[in-house]
Amino acid sequence: MKKITYFFSLLVVGILVLSACNLPTNNPQAGTATSAAQTVEAFLSATATETEMPATGTPEATFTPPPTDTATPAFTATPVCPQAQFITDVTIPDGTVMTPGQTFTKKWRIRNTGQCAWSGYSLVFDTGDSMGGPASQAIGSINPGQEFDLEVNLTAPTAPGSYRGYWRIVTNSSVLVPILNGYQGRAFYVDVKVQAPVTATPTNAPFAVTSVTFTNTGGCNGFTTTASITVNGPGTVNFHWIRSDGATSAPPPPLVFTAAGTKTVSESWTTTVSGTHGFDIYIDSPNHQQFGSATFTCP
Repeated sequence: MKKITYFFSLLVVGILVLSACNLPTNNPQAGTATSAAQTVEAFLSATATETEMPATGTPEATFTPPPTDTATPAFTATPVCPQAQFITDVTIPDGTVMTPGQTFTKKWRIRNTGQCAWSGYSLVFDTGDSMGGPASQAIGSINPGQEFDLEVNLTAPTAPGSYRGYWRIVTNSSVLVPILNGYQGRAFYVDVKVQAPVTATPTNAPFAVTSVTFTNTGGCNGFTTTASITVNGPGTVNFHWIRSDGATSAPPPPLVFTAAGTKTVSESWTTTVSGTHGFDIYIDSPNHQQFGSATFTCP
């Protein structure tokens, strides 16, 4: 383009020079000037036509958008399987107090939250304190969405302390099943505290007769009553009999107890007087108390 402009400038200058040289109109070379002017006009026309074309001479590229695919590809979700969820402790809440060696049944409620049925799955001990539980225990067939209870028989340790055992579910191909809401998303557990049984402190209760019962035989021609006297510890019991007719007898020998227990004493009476007759027993020591009656009736 710069070359064309430069050439055009030189051409104009040349024409002006020629025109100046041929100013008189009666000059026989006037035709030469006219021819030069026509030449310039033709050149200008050609130049104008050339400048209207693109500088590079290369046609500009036209962008054609790619065809739009209106079809939406179908999305296929990957089924979640296997998967379970811990619901709650049915028995033995965490921290339950046990006595040493106590047997118990732990039960957990679980839901199959996967999209496939279970068959041949197992409950297995994972880690911690097994408490005498089995290493593996079969689980029945479980459908998707089904809730069920897993239970295992356990025995508390004999030493006092806190104990915890973790359990898991495995598939029939030994794949560990993830547990939603479970411990670290993989297990559930049993947690107990073992304490020695509390031994009652014996009280220093005073020595006493705690009960008296009677066993009667015979009647008017010979009535006998036997009193069973029970005490709460070692000591000596002094007593006497009281007859319904007011008669008294010599005091019987005392009863000596070396420990809590029962001893028997007997008393007899023969009479032909009609009516109801009987014996009372009175504990002189340690109680100072009358206990019951033994009666018989004569016609």
